[in-house]
Amino acid sequence: MITLVLGGARSGKSRIAQELASASLLPVVYIATATALDEEMARRIEHHQHNRPSDWHLRECPLDLSAALQEETQQPQTILVDCLTLWLNNQLFEYPEQDFSALFEELVNSLNANNANVIFVANEVGLGIIPLGEVSRKFVDEAGRLNQQLAQIADKVFFIAAGLPLVLKDSIQ
Repeated sequence: MITLVLGGARSGKSRIAQELASASLLPVVYIATATALDEEMARRIEHHQHNRPSDWHLRECPLDLSAALQEETQQPQTILVDCLTLWLNNQLFEYPEQDFSALFEELVNSLNANNANVIFVANEVGLGIIPLGEVSRKFVDEAGRLNQQLAQIADKVFFIAAGLPLVLKDSIQ
């Protein structure tokens, strides 16, 4: 099963995703995509570390998410990827000229032989004003495309606002 949890900054999406992962009653692999490029981001990472159960396996994966998913989805477990938006940011920073549609296709294809529950956390960044800078516009455009692709293949999609989940898609019912 694939679940996508969308929301804005500090909307509660990570908390909801963690609750979903815990409710699966399977072992959990937490794939962290953040990199501590500054003190503020280091504090955010520390906050996430303190808020997740200690028995979850941590895998740090700032760039090669498709390979990590291909490996981890071979086993019956729950995989929580937090977050796709930071992974996209890392990709844009490291490889700004890459073919993002091919990158997203590779990510989707990594889920084909899926024996695991996979929960993706991502920011919905398309609700605000259009950014002024070119790289910011590219980031928002690619984040929107990535979220759309994953929503298409996801069994469940939630939008989180003010800590409350709104079900956008539930193919399981």
